[in-house]
Amino acid sequence: MSSQTISPPFAVGAAPPSGLPGETPREFALRHGLTVSGQRPSLGAYVRQLWARRHFITAFATAKLTAQYSQARLGQLWQLMTPLLNAAVYYFIFGILLGTSKQVPDFVPFLVTGVFIWTFTANSIMAGTKAISGNLGLVRAVHFPRAALPVAFALQQFQQLLFSMGVLLLILMGFGEFPEPSWLLAVPALALQAAFNTGLAMAMARISARTPDVAQLMPFLLRTWMYASGVMWSISTILKDHDLPEWVMLGLQYNPAAVYIDLVRFALIDSYTSAQLPPHVWAVALGWAALCGVGGFMYFWKAEERYGRG
Repeated sequence: MSSQTISPPFAVGAAPPSGLPGETPREFALRHGLTVSGQRPSLGAYVRQLWARRHFITAFATAKLTAQYSQARLGQLWQLMTPLLNAAVYYFIFGILLGTSKQVPDFVPFLVTGVFIWTFTANSIMAGTKAISGNLGLVRAVHFPRAALPVAFALQQFQQLLFSMGVLLLILMGFGEFPEPSWLLAVPALALQAAFNTGLAMAMARISARTPDVAQLMPFLLRTWMYASGVMWSISTILKDHDLPEWVMLGLQYNPAAVYIDLVRFALIDSYTSAQLPPHVWAVALGWAALCGVGGFMYFWKAEERYGRG
């Protein structure tokens, strides 16, 4: 069998072909099909690349969840112990010392639900701040759509929430809250919250990739946001009993964290299910999910070619 010799496009040792007279380097590169290394793909192509790596995202999230408490003696139980211990502290301070439990019916289910749902958002945001800056070795070594990292971290927190929800439902049943058709409303509420959290995680991933110190500031901002989200007290009671400025009232009513917490409470707790849910709540929940989910993704994609650079 004879072998076929393939001639190189130009002689060995000779200079590569030059551009046409008056042709710029950019025009020369385009004519030969050359592109910038690490160039940001179009939005449609980026979404397709991300979807093609969905199995990696799922596996990465599951591995991170499994390894999260691997060095602790109680292991994965800390996924449940952390929000439960927080709830116990808040119950002592707000429920007993400050007497909030006298103003809120079913205070323990109210408080535990608020803590679990708030923890989902807070942990997703904190995970997003470290998605790029905490994985620079992976970002610099392998080519893949960088959005896979904050999405995987948000998915990890969603997996942890699903695990925690089983315990939350057992606690609610221990305090006389038993399964009803309204419990199904928690599914779309948590789905909207997951989209909201993922968008925020991607936005924080881009911000902290350039400014790592943001990760140190976030706990203080999240703590302030938590206190304004009705985790330990009833926003409706505050609005009813206090004459607050209009902008404060609007901020409390349209606070996205408070909206998602209220939706889950409305779904799971009888004393809230029997009350009239304000008509704007589902619309606001959908609006925040769309705004942050799409906006966060676009914001992250805009800086795709800059992640991992010194």
